[in-house]
Order: sequence, then structure tokens, then C-alpha cells
Amino acid sequence: MKLYYSPGACSLSPHIALREAGVAFEPVLASTKTHRLQDGTDYYTINPRGYVPLLELDDGQRLTEGPAIVQYIADQAPASKLAPAHGTLERYRLQEWLTFIGTELHKGFSPLFNPAMPEEAKAIFRAKLADRLAWVEQQLQGKQFLLGDQFSVADGYLFTVTNWAPHVGVDLAPYATLNAYRARIAARPAVQEAMKAEGLLK
Repeated sequence: MKLYYSPGACSLSPHIALREAGVAFEPVLASTKTHRLQDGTDYYTINPRGYVPLLELDDGQRLTEGPAIVQYIADQAPASKLAPAHGTLERYRLQEWLTFIGTELHKGFSPLFNPAMPEEAKAIFRAKLADRLAWVEQQLQGKQFLLGDQFSVADGYLFTVTNWAPHVGVDLAPYATLNAYRARIAARPAVQEAMKAEGLLK
């Protein structure tokens, strides 16, 4: 398998999942600025939408969209328990979290990276994110991870997205429980490996 990624982007989430699952893969750097691979290949010829992540399977098929990719990865290594079994309520809880993180947090952060976005609009997005992060803080009370005591692919996604906060002026200081949770995720060996591989940790 090949994972097309850009350092620190949302592709860090499947990168973490692959390392947690112990699945063999080749990381391929795909710059979201130049849309070119290191060998000069036009990334649009691989993903016409031009963004990461993209997972290329051994048979050449390609999967896009982070929440779909991380569930696929989890299902390749059921013993890793990165996702509950299909058909269980717990699996739908996982999908509930992946959807929330994708639509309410990930897409809430996106406009803050846009230099053309007026500061007044950014203030509205930051306020909405603060509201959503306060809800996450509440949901994490008394839990090690989003689904309880078991790390899942949703945790890798939440960690990835909240990593963007200091880069776009979103203050995480008010969320003590979330910060303790983030420290637990950051300390995981697979997370450390993924971040080092992307040049995010020295």
C-alpha cells in the first residue's frame, strides 16, 4: 500500500492508523502547495481533487477521504482493535465521532488556513470551534479515549485536527481534559513514529 501524505495535514490521521495497525505501507510525500510528488509527478494525475490523504491499495485501487481510509486500515488488522466490529453499535459510535470530527472540527479549521479569509469571518469560525471543543471536553470526562478505554482511529483523527490549533490562533488552554488526552495520544509510540517520519518531531 502507498499513503500519499503532506506533513501535518489530515493525512497524519491514516499515517498514525497504519503504524498503530502494523500494516506495511510506503509513505509518498504529496505537497499540498505545489501538488507535485518528489519525482515531479503531477499529483492531480493521482487524485484529481489534489488533496491528501489517498491510500493506494496493492491492486492499484485508490481510496480517498480520511474517515473511509482509517476504517479500511483498521479492518486490515482487526487484532489492533482500532475499530469496533462491523454491525455493532460501537462501530456506529466510531462513525459518529469520525463524522463529527470531519464536519464540525476539520472543516471548522479549514477557513482559518485561508489567507484570503477576512479576519471577521475567522473570528466567527474560532468561536464555533471553541463551542465544539467545549463539547468534546465534556465528552472526554472520565474516559481515556473517545470510545472509552480503547484507542481507535477516531482518536488519531481528533489528535491530528487539534494539532492545528496553535497555527491558526485557536486557544486550547481552557480544555484541561482535552489537553491531558492529547498528551496521552502524543506519547503513543506509533504516533511518535508517524510524527517523526513527517518531520513534525525532531
